[in-house]
Amino acid sequence: MHKILFLIFFVSLGAFAQKEMTPTEAVALKAKVKTRADATTTVMSEFTQYKHLDFLSDDIVSQGKLAFKVPNLVKWEYTKPFAYSVLFKNETLFINDDGNKSNMDVGSNKIFKQLNQLITASIRGDMFNDDEFNIKYFKINDSSLVYFLPKDEQFSKFIKAFHLSFNAIGDVTEVKMIEPSDDYTQIKFTDRVVNKNLSDAVFTQ
Repeated sequence: MHKILFLIFFVSLGAFAQKEMTPTEAVALKAKVKTRADATTTVMSEFTQYKHLDFLSDDIVSQGKLAFKVPNLVKWEYTKPFAYSVLFKNETLFINDDGNKSNMDVGSNKIFKQLNQLITASIRGDMFNDDEFNIKYFKINDSSLVYFLPKDEQFSKFIKAFHLSFNAIGDVTEVKMIEPSDDYTQIKFTDRVVNKNLSDAVFTQ
């Protein structure tokens, strides 16, 4: 009986284990994701965010809606457990904390500017820049997982790695941002709608 249970466990584990892609598979994934990204002008999605901090026994869970419009309009609207929105627009970060509004000039800060560019690229899925990252490619059944390790020493002090998960058609389904302390923010996207007309009024503070 114990042998059967161990066999079931290891077979199940193997079914979900990630395997490193061959160079040919990695090239095919990049081409598929880039084609999908180039054809994407807007994205709307529900999301669930998990903030993992080592000193907490449970992750901090938030939910909300994402809106994206080319070239670089991004709005994260948190609805649970509280109302909070973050808007990237014209190199400015606008924050609305339940009616308390503030903003920050992202363009004048190299780290924030780079982070904003990465967030925009990760939403579309087009982050394959070998000049900026060491990149590793993995496959898990019909999905793909890519590790992006920043080469910039200054930026790597804030972000240790990005992990992006892609579905079979090349859409981003999950983003994980890992800090040098190994704390991380994990965002899972659901009910994704691509190329629906989005008014600029959506991207207001």
